[in-house]
Amino acid sequence: MKRALASFAMAAMVLAGSANAGELVIIFDDPNPGPKAAFEKVVADFDAANPDITVKLSINDREAHKTAIRNFLSADAPDVTAWYPGNRMGPFVDAGQFEDISGLWASDPNLSSSFEAIKPTMTRDGKQWGVPYSYYQWGMYYRKDIFDKHGIAEPKTWDELLAACAKLKANGVTPITIGTKYLWTAAGVFDYLNLRTNGYEVHNDLTAGKIAYTDDRIRATFGKWEELVRPGYFVENHASMSWQDAIAPFAKGEAAMYVMGNFAVGAMKDAGLTNDQIDFFQFPEITPGMPRAEEAPADALFIPSGAKNKADARKFLAFVARPDVQSEWNIAIGQLPPNSEAKVGDDKFIQEGMATVSTASGLAQFYDRDAPAEMAKAGMEGFQEFMIKPDRLDAILKRLDKVQKKVYK
Repeated sequence: MKRALASFAMAAMVLAGSANAGELVIIFDDPNPGPKAAFEKVVADFDAANPDITVKLSINDREAHKTAIRNFLSADAPDVTAWYPGNRMGPFVDAGQFEDISGLWASDPNLSSSFEAIKPTMTRDGKQWGVPYSYYQWGMYYRKDIFDKHGIAEPKTWDELLAACAKLKANGVTPITIGTKYLWTAAGVFDYLNLRTNGYEVHNDLTAGKIAYTDDRIRATFGKWEELVRPGYFVENHASMSWQDAIAPFAKGEAAMYVMGNFAVGAMKDAGLTNDQIDFFQFPEITPGMPRAEEAPADALFIPSGAKNKADARKFLAFVARPDVQSEWNIAIGQLPPNSEAKVGDDKFIQEGMATVSTASGLAQFYDRDAPAEMAKAGMEGFQEFMIKPDRLDAILKRLDKVQKKVYK
């Protein structure tokens, strides 16, 4: 096989510096066993179909990648890198560090016809900047065996969720696990509370800087969150845990629910849980009659403007857009293919995910993707702080208003 596997961004930068014609340097951002193996299979298949191209692949830790990309885009850029759509790609687009691939979207038979639902999140200034390879639902994952043991049904409303939490707590089970060490998991909880309390337009207006954090509607969102925080319905010490760490109490039966994306199912199974023990339900209704919007973040691949081999990079992105490639890749990682002609896996969580996103009134990318980076960082720090010290809410919201005015001025 012509591909060389390196580790971490520094190795990728060395590889990028030595790139030449017929050599394609790619940086991916998920070293977890399932996603890593699935992407390596995509690269191997591309290798086999393009014997004149040598792929050099580097795989970063996802958190490290968020820092490393700022360095390698400004220095020796790879030819393809993993990153996120929506506002998360915005700073790199605005700085001229991502390649405009609108021509590929117009000419490629797949991108031009089978990505309409997700095209808006890849678009900025009327142009397209990357190719999405996967997206996935968020929602409530829960221990079905624990629910069954205590006679708890899937909550459909907020009151039913609170009743389930109270019953679990009374029986010595922490209702909800979470790890907020890297902050974004708290944003998932905030987004759902806001989407269910105020709706999709308010979510978009807040992340676009059109609504203040001290607005009564956002205070109402935190009011619902407080109903989970004050009774101790979240696992303790969550600020010291990553999302993976938070699976441990879930797997041990010490916690019963997890507000999380579908990518976590593989880690839950790796921790020893079975399909019979895990199940999924849509985040419950809060405001009666509010149209149900969902969190469905996408992952994508981009060509840096400083890439040395843009022609072969475009070939790779066109390959990734094929329905057969997207089908196999997403079935392997347990996620949903953006290509509407691709096949969806028969895994129960994928089927539930497709039913969830296909019937939603709107799809939010995620707080830290829909909001500008500086605002997202401050917001998520505030969310974590609120979960630890809810009495600080007023100070947190006023602080976020100041950041908002600075960011959106």
